[in-house]
Parts: sequence; structure tokens; C-alpha cells
Amino acid sequence: MEQIIFFFVAFLAIISAAYFVFARNPLYSILSLIVTFFSIAAMYILLNAQFLGIVQVIVYAGAIMVLFLYILMMLNLNKGDESKKQNITKFIGVFAAGILLIGILGAFKGLNATTFGGDADSSIGLTKNLGRLLFNEYVLPFELASILILAGIVGAVLIGKKDL
Repeated sequence: MEQIIFFFVAFLAIISAAYFVFARNPLYSILSLIVTFFSIAAMYILLNAQFLGIVQVIVYAGAIMVLFLYILMMLNLNKGDESKKQNITKFIGVFAAGILLIGILGAFKGLNATTFGGDADSSIGLTKNLGRLLFNEYVLPFELASILILAGIVGAVLIGKKDL
């Protein structure tokens, strides 16, 4: 039963991601991206990675999508913008998608039948184990990443502020 739900959610993610790419209206495109993010969060939860699922919902489906909608409303895109794209740009997009498809097929070719089977540890992906790893083995990279993010926030505030 769990596999059926997983494959349904994966199918929903693929369909909504494809609609995101091919939608003419940018607002519908962003709404389908929200569905994709929620589907990916559901897949994380089904794979026993609850922390990643919740972070996916909070960060991507919440904060990033609000930012996308805000930018979309600021830009005020018109329907005439789609016709201004040149054919060479569309050809480059199709070519890049083909290269990506070849890469994905090459990755699937290297998989074994035992990759998806076997005994899985049920404690993998739990927040307790992730916290233990982050604050014991990887405490220095974790703190350096937080300092880097803080420096980025300070830099963004200084650039955005007009009067110093």
C-alpha cells in the first residue's frame, strides 16, 4: 500500500513539474510548482525522512513560493512577453533538456536490482539522528555555514539600504 501511495505522489510530482514548465500563465506555473514541492515533501515523509519533508514544506512551499509570487506581481508580466522569445532560445532549452534526459538514463543504467531492495534501517532520516550527526561530527562545517548565511544576510541588508 505504501508503494502505491509513493508512486502516485511521484506521478503527481512529475505531472505538476511538467505543467510548471509548459504552462503559459506564470501564476498557474507557480501554483503547479507549489504542488510539486508538496509532492516532494510527501515522498520524503514516505521515505522516513520526516525532517526533510517538513523543511521542504516550510522553506520551499512556504517562503520561496511567497517570494516567487511577490516577484511575479512586481514584474507584471504580459502575454506579449512569450512571443518575444526567439526560436534559438527555445532550441537551446530543448537541447539542454535532451542532455539532462541522457544523463538521467545513464544514471539509471548504473543501478542494480539490489539498490532499492534490501534491509533498510528504520532510524535513518529521523531528526534525533540528524541532530546527533550535525552537532557531534559536523559541528564545525555547520557553524561555518551559519556564519556564511549571517554574512549574506548582512550583505543583503547593506546593499538594499540606500542611506548609510
